[in-house]
Amino acid sequence: MIKKRLLASAIAMGSALAIAAPAMADDLGNYRDRFEPLPHFPPIPADNSLTPEQVELGKFLFFEPRISSSGVISCATCHNPALGWADRIPRATGHDGQIGERNTPTVLNSGFLESQFWDGREPDLEGQALGPIEADVEMAMDLDSALERLTEFDLYQEKFARAFPDDDDPINADNLAHSLASFQRTLNTPNSPFDRYLRGDMEALNEQEKDGMVAFVDNGCIACHSGPALTDSNFHRIQVPGSTDVGRYEVTGDEADMYRFRTPTLRNVAVTYPYMNTGATETLEESVAIMGKEMLGRELDEQTIDDITAFMHTLTGEMPALEIPALP
Repeated sequence: MIKKRLLASAIAMGSALAIAAPAMADDLGNYRDRFEPLPHFPPIPADNSLTPEQVELGKFLFFEPRISSSGVISCATCHNPALGWADRIPRATGHDGQIGERNTPTVLNSGFLESQFWDGREPDLEGQALGPIEADVEMAMDLDSALERLTEFDLYQEKFARAFPDDDDPINADNLAHSLASFQRTLNTPNSPFDRYLRGDMEALNEQEKDGMVAFVDNGCIACHSGPALTDSNFHRIQVPGSTDVGRYEVTGDEADMYRFRTPTLRNVAVTYPYMNTGATETLEESVAIMGKEMLGRELDEQTIDDITAFMHTLTGEMPALEIPALP
């Protein structure tokens, strides 16, 4: 009887140890080493410290439609938290029902990018922040008028003063840009299944997803989609079927930049459809097939497309915890 009890205890202890022990590493370490997990925060510029007051102000401004000409369009109109912080339509609808020229990129993890917009016309979030406010096809509001509107509200006077206590006149264009940029730098999505896998949880990905990671590397996708945000932030030539958009050429005027676009992040790509600069590509599978043909010069077989697509679904991270503010 004692022996039976001891045997039972040993079996129970063995089971407990098996449960508690970390999953054994697979044999794909040479592939995992090609990737980086996403940090919780991107680099913070020296001239725009990430203070709670600036972030809070930026959150209000991000959802504030009264800095648009019509008074009904805000940053969140095209960067909807419920839609992957994008809009899930081919091209954004802006002021007076105008349709933009390009698909709306997500702002998630945008602080990790080395340039902003499809054509990279701004180097950072501070430069990007004011562009949509002034663009005729988007919010169509000149900055002086936008600032005047904000000045009308006691709450914004208080919040700007707290966020920029050293400024005698804190409601200005620079502080507007800095606040919006600060808020956007908090919109990050760490701890995706792929991040957990990279950090040692071998069971965070199933076999097909791991096969997709291998195919992603072996087929050369990682050449452009690298680093923690899975983008090299460089510009590559791709003329999507049906598109006449000349891309970065509009910024530089250099013929070598004709049809070049910044590599989009693949973080949360499964929830930020449709794809490409035109937004005409509806599914990930179609997008993978196009990229294989246009960028890699090969026709990917159906299994490879399915595997890479499964891998891309593991890049959806934890969405930012956010309480939408009650505006004044």
